[in-house]
Amino acid sequence: RAYVRIHAPTKWPPFVMTSDFPPLSVDRVQALLTDELYIAERSLSVAVFLSLALRKPLFLEGEAGVGKTEVAKALSQGLGRPLIRLQCYEGLDVNHAVYEWNYAQQMLHIRMQEASGQAQTDRLRAQLFSPAFLLKRPLLQSIDPDRDGPCVLLIDELDRADAEFEAFLLELLADFQITIPEIGTLKAKHPPYVVITSNRTREVHDALKRRCLYHWVDYPTFAKERAIVLAKVPGASQRLTDEVVGFVQELRCRELYKMPGVAETLDWMEALIALDALALNEQVVQETLGVLLKYKDDVEFMQRDEVTQLLERLGARERFHATSAL
Repeated sequence: RAYVRIHAPTKWPPFVMTSDFPPLSVDRVQALLTDELYIAERSLSVAVFLSLALRKPLFLEGEAGVGKTEVAKALSQGLGRPLIRLQCYEGLDVNHAVYEWNYAQQMLHIRMQEASGQAQTDRLRAQLFSPAFLLKRPLLQSIDPDRDGPCVLLIDELDRADAEFEAFLLELLADFQITIPEIGTLKAKHPPYVVITSNRTREVHDALKRRCLYHWVDYPTFAKERAIVLAKVPGASQRLTDEVVGFVQELRCRELYKMPGVAETLDWMEALIALDALALNEQVVQETLGVLLKYKDDVEFMQRDEVTQLLERLGARERFHATSAL
C-alpha cells in the first residue's frame, strides 16, 4: 500500500495519493476530516475508513442539514481527489445520470458523410455509436477508465429519485462498471469512493443497501454542534455560540414540522454576527426566525410565547451552571 508521509510537527502528516489505497487507520481518517473542518464522532470515522479500505459505498442516512453531504466534500478535499456529484430528483433517468448520445453531433456527422459521398451504412453506424459521440454524465464520469486515480462520487439525496432509478445503480455499486448496449461494458480502472445520502423521505430498496456500508447521521450533541460553529464561523464568540447552540438544541425538542439542522445553526450564527448581535434577546430572535425555520406554521408557533420561554430556560440553565462553578 503505497503512500507518502510529509512530516508535520503538530499533527498527522497529510495523506498524499500515490495510488488508489486509502489512509491506513481510523485515526488518520478522523484527522483528515478534522483538517477539513468536519467534526466527526469516532463511529462516523470508522464507517468512512471501512468504506475506503473495503471499497464499499457508504450509505449515510439522516435528517436534512445534519452534514451528510459535507462528508463527501471533506473526503474529496482531504484526499485531494475530484468530487463528482449526482444530485437526485424525481424523474431522474439514465440520460441525465449515466450517459446519452450527442444527437446534434451525430446528425452533423451524418450530413458531412453524405456530402462527401462516404455514407456507408455499417461504417457510419460504428462511427456514430462510438465514444467520440458519447456524453458522459456523473455516474459514467466516475468510472472513466482514463482517470489517473479514484474520484469521490457523491450520489446526493437518493430518496428524492424514483425507486426505479435505483436499478441503474446496482451494477455500478456491485462491480463499478456500466454496460452501454452500443459499446459494451465499461469498467473502472480506479473504482471511485462512493458516498450516498438519503433524507429518508422514502425507504431505499434492500438490494441497494446490501451493497453499502450504513451509518445514521443524527443531530449533533451540544458539545459537537458548538465545536462545529466555532470551526465553521470565523468571529463567533464563545458566549454567543453557547447561546445559539443551546437555543437550537432546545428548539429541536419542540414539536415542529421541520427541525433546524446544523446548516441552519451556521446560517443563524452568521446572520447574528452580521447584525452585530452580542447575545440573544427576544427581539433579535423574533426578527431572525426565518433563518432557522422554513415553514410558516413553525414560525407562528414560536411567536406564541415559545421564544420567551426558551430564552428564560436558557437563562436559568446558565445561572445554574454559574452557581455550580462557584
